Amino acid sequence: MTMTQPGARPANPRFSSGPCAKPPTHDLAALADAPLGRSHRAAVGKAKLKKAIDDTREILGVPDDYRIGIVPASDTGAYEMAMWSLLGERPAEMVAWESFGAGWVTDVAKQLKIDHTVHTAEYGEIVDMAALNYDNDVCFTWNGTTSGVRMPNGNAIPADRAGLTLCDATSAAFAMDLPWDKLDVTTFSWQKVLGGEAAHGMLILSPRAVERLENYTPPWPMPKIFRLTKGGKLIEGIFVGETINTPSMLAVEDYLFSLEWARSVGGLQGLVARANTNASAISAFVETHNWIANLATDPATQSTTSVCLKFTDDRIADGAAFAKAVAKRLADEDVALDIGAYRDAPPGLRIWCGGTVETSDIEAMLPWLDWAFQAEIEAQ
Repeated sequence: MTMTQPGARPANPRFSSGPCAKPPTHDLAALADAPLGRSHRAAVGKAKLKKAIDDTREILGVPDDYRIGIVPASDTGAYEMAMWSLLGERPAEMVAWESFGAGWVTDVAKQLKIDHTVHTAEYGEIVDMAALNYDNDVCFTWNGTTSGVRMPNGNAIPADRAGLTLCDATSAAFAMDLPWDKLDVTTFSWQKVLGGEAAHGMLILSPRAVERLENYTPPWPMPKIFRLTKGGKLIEGIFVGETINTPSMLAVEDYLFSLEWARSVGGLQGLVARANTNASAISAFVETHNWIANLATDPATQSTTSVCLKFTDDRIADGAAFAKAVAKRLADEDVALDIGAYRDAPPGLRIWCGGTVETSDIEAMLPWLDWAFQAEIEAQ
């Protein structure tokens, strides 16, 4: 017999892993100060862009001697800009345990065609980061948005490395502690943990990365939109708000709102705590229901933002169809939107738990997940 539908519903059913839920206090009226119809190179535009950089530095605790730039094309643009500009001086260690990391491998192997070694792990597992050669450049993701697996810490990265570390941190920044002394390049986008608008990426460079930029010229043609140096010197304007191309000042205003909200909930540590609490609520549910499990095999590497789950019940005949049906049933009831697993990942669900999500909404959604599972089991 199909169980009765739960009574309570989430106030906000948005659990997408990107674009992610807006901050709970978000209001379009708060963006009224955006300098629309003005040049981003006017004083007001440059001031807004510089404030976005300065507030990012403050909340994330980025060292003063690291550069922070706003660049085009979201996290993908930021990471590809870094690869095209920095790689090739020495071999690369390419690390992939989910689809986006695999995409960076493709770029290096088929586009840049530089000497490299590939290290992979199955979905739910992670590469042994201590086994890498850090005399080479190392490219990796901190948190696998499509696999729900994250780096537990940066302890495996040596302080005296000769190569650079290039970290895609798009679903980790503002939700996890990032060890800046272990990261030479860090990228993320506004639409993940802070629930900002898409299309803009953030590029954070250590002094070692800047030194590489100013002393190494890649052998391939460099698109204008990727150029970080001119005449052998870093284009410093990029890192004070003079963007390479025209940004959306409405999106900038939205990001500034999100940064202010982040400050109001305790800054980075407040955001980390909110994500941890959200992920813990799902873990508690998984522990008490034997038909579902975390895709990440080691609790130490389970993501606290993009929590990926798999169905384990033997009665399920077609895992992919079953997972899609559960996700559709929840969406149709308007209790959980966009929680299907990523298209390249194993069948299952992916529930965003970043700081903009309220724990009360996750707690209200989980009984509906139980209901949807039971309904689909009976419908087979």
